[in-house]
Amino acid sequence: MTFPAQFENLEQASALPGKPLHLAIGMFDGVHLGHHSVIEAAVHSARRCGGIAGVLTFWPHPSRLFRPENPVRLIMTPALKNRQLFKLGVDVVIMQPFDTTFAGIEAEDLLPHIRRALPGLSTIYVGENWRFGRGRRGDIHLLVAEAKKHGINVVSAERINQNGEPISSTRIRTYLEEGRMEEANALLGYTYFAEGVVVPGKQLGRTIGFPTLNVAWEPDLRPRLGVYAVRVSGAKTTEALPAVANYGLRPTVEDATAPRLEIHVLAPCPFDVGDALTIEWLSFLRPERKFDGVESLRTQIAADREVALAWFSEDRQ
Repeated sequence: MTFPAQFENLEQASALPGKPLHLAIGMFDGVHLGHHSVIEAAVHSARRCGGIAGVLTFWPHPSRLFRPENPVRLIMTPALKNRQLFKLGVDVVIMQPFDTTFAGIEAEDLLPHIRRALPGLSTIYVGENWRFGRGRRGDIHLLVAEAKKHGINVVSAERINQNGEPISSTRIRTYLEEGRMEEANALLGYTYFAEGVVVPGKQLGRTIGFPTLNVAWEPDLRPRLGVYAVRVSGAKTTEALPAVANYGLRPTVEDATAPRLEIHVLAPCPFDVGDALTIEWLSFLRPERKFDGVESLRTQIAADREVALAWFSEDRQ
């Protein structure tokens, strides 16, 4: 089998070779610094013994099943999460569907259920606050007790704090929704990013002197609407270019029903329709608002451009 490998459920993962499997388990939304201690412990242990480093994660979020009217909005898609996990050195990602059948497994039965699919399971790695089984009844104490019956080790990681508060996906979601990008990025351990393809727009930006790239992007969790300092990269550049992004409903000219992401590059722009871009969100500059007309909008965009240029001129890495 070639690694890294990805499986859509536990049953598919039964094809894994019989080497000792070191398995980190969790939702891991955002793959932030608080998750690293769990995942990296599995990776390091697997490397020491010649085993396999795996992650068992879930899709969708359990809230989709239990409170579909108000589900948790996720920081990243499953595909992006897998990429971030593989960057940490993981060999295998198992994306187990979180459906009524899986949710109904009793806490005492979960480990045997996993072991049947993954007979090479050697050690489980979880956060100390991980809950599992029907009704979230299982905790770390029950996990350790059940694992001993099957000769499986359990490694639990304490929560990592930043400024006296635990690093968590919930905290990062709040920061993103409030536009607190620097704080969100500090907890993620990397720069929050969007990925999308440039699509045709109405060319309004070009007609008022500020051409923009319209990027198709529909996140589950929407950051705060407004203007941001960003960096944009793609296949046509060797390094990310400074830019201003507007993520919003365009109330002055359109009043759209869903937010759109528009990028004005602060350098000669090599990108065009059809190009796949990565946009790194660095700092929130101002909230979106409605202007009296196109001329007022033009004046504000010029001001936004100057603010962004000043931000980038502060020798930021």
